[in-house]
Amino acid sequence: MEKNVAVGRRKASIARVYIAKGSGEITVNGKDYKEYFPIVYLQHKVEAPFAHSGLGGQYDIKVNANGGGVKGQAEAVAMGISRAILLVSPDSKPALKKERLLTRDARVVERKKPGLRKARKKEQFSKR
Repeated sequence: MEKNVAVGRRKASIARVYIAKGSGEITVNGKDYKEYFPIVYLQHKVEAPFAHSGLGGQYDIKVNANGGGVKGQAEAVAMGISRAILLVSPDSKPALKKERLLTRDARVVERKKPGLRKARKKEQFSKR
């Protein structure tokens, strides 16, 4: 059985995705993805690569996701699945690219600066 590996990243999250021929089962950290991501819109993010490539139900996906929060992990999984789909079906690249599923979203949290409360928030100014 041939296994292809791809990596997806978002914020502080990293998802290693293993894709193999199968029945369309998606497992994240040993759990079904609907159990791991109970919020519906995150489930749709994970399913999006299959919806746009037309390969739903043909490949089994096993994901190791760590770091960051739930949303970052879901978006990292979606990117990893998209990259894994390209390994098995390169002709689906235009559809995935159009939906921005192959683009790394590089936005991360800005660091806290010294003397400030947060990255940009300052102490309230007192005139007197």
